Amino acid sequence: MTTDPAATKALDVAIAGAGPTGLAFALSLARALGPGLRLAVFDPALARPGAADARASMIAADGRNLLKGLGAWPDGAAPVAGLRITDSRLDDALRPTYLELDAPERTGEPFAHMVYDTELRARLRERAEAAGVALVASALTTHAAAPGGLRLTLDDGGVVRAGLLVAADGAASPVRTRERIKTHQFAYDQTALVATLDHEASNGGVAVQHFLPGGPFAMLPLGAHKSSLVWSERREVAKEMAALDDDAFSAEVEKRAGPDFGRISLAGARGAFPLRFLLARSFVGARVALVGDAAHVVHPLAGQGFNLALRDVAALSEIVAGAARRGEDFGAEATLGAYERARRFEAASLAAATDGLYRLFASEGTRSLRDVGMGLVDRAPGLKRRIIAAASGL
Repeated sequence: MTTDPAATKALDVAIAGAGPTGLAFALSLARALGPGLRLAVFDPALARPGAADARASMIAADGRNLLKGLGAWPDGAAPVAGLRITDSRLDDALRPTYLELDAPERTGEPFAHMVYDTELRARLRERAEAAGVALVASALTTHAAAPGGLRLTLDDGGVVRAGLLVAADGAASPVRTRERIKTHQFAYDQTALVATLDHEASNGGVAVQHFLPGGPFAMLPLGAHKSSLVWSERREVAKEMAALDDDAFSAEVEKRAGPDFGRISLAGARGAFPLRFLLARSFVGARVALVGDAAHVVHPLAGQGFNLALRDVAALSEIVAGAARRGEDFGAEATLGAYERARRFEAASLAAATDGLYRLFASEGTRSLRDVGMGLVDRAPGLKRRIIAAASGL
């Protein structure tokens, strides 16, 4: 169910984008400030039924705690016991493990969980509606300064006023473009092939990432005999792979997965997504805040993209709710400056780190050096614990 735009003429907060990031922020703020908050999410996609989506996200402990606290944790979330990393060529007979990251010992919790994106979006939408968030199947086409806030226009000609506009409208963010926030961005010569797979042998709940010459090839557990595939491959090769029929595609996956999974077959839709790097020069504008892909897009090799987005959600909702409780203007420059300071450094650091890892593993000339480095990390308990704590969101 979506809300009539006429019911949202005067808002405290408007959110552009009804993906998991936008819905999570709306729900988080609605839960924090209660029914008196005038809050709406705008996205034409709200009028369309959800299409089949092959993607799943690996969610770290802090993201899981946020979603559980919001009552939006999907029932089918699959625990990930650990991560095994190999570095090899496609035709290597053996793929030795250079680094293993297990669940943090002190928590008794899994390393992470895998969640289907479609299930998470549906759960967030359901909980947001129950919390009184208005869901409007219209696009915000312009925004401009107005006394005490912003004047927003919709694609149907409607006009809305809001004290704060949150851009959760993706990497090509129209809000960010209109606000003239510059970005540092470039395209990788890679495409991510994603699919849900059934396999004969159990994965033991362990995620596996093979660093192959074409790019990282990850099998992420969705159950003992089901995995989410995230296969980053050179653009031209990925185009050829995407054009294969299901049986031929499965055979190519088997070749790269190695013998540990046995026979592999497709268990649902598959997709292909060009990979890019993007970092906004600022995460805020005049009464505007960027979250998720509107602010940063990182290479999926570390599985941290959506975790970064959930940390944006947690920080911005806490800062806005705190300002509201103190009677302050939560769209003011000082309030949004606190969000910028809280989030941009971590996002920029992780973006640089993932890009550096991509370039390190893309070069055959650095193979010996990186394998020695991973081996040393695997044998250094203190350093390994710190890496596990960071990767698992602790």
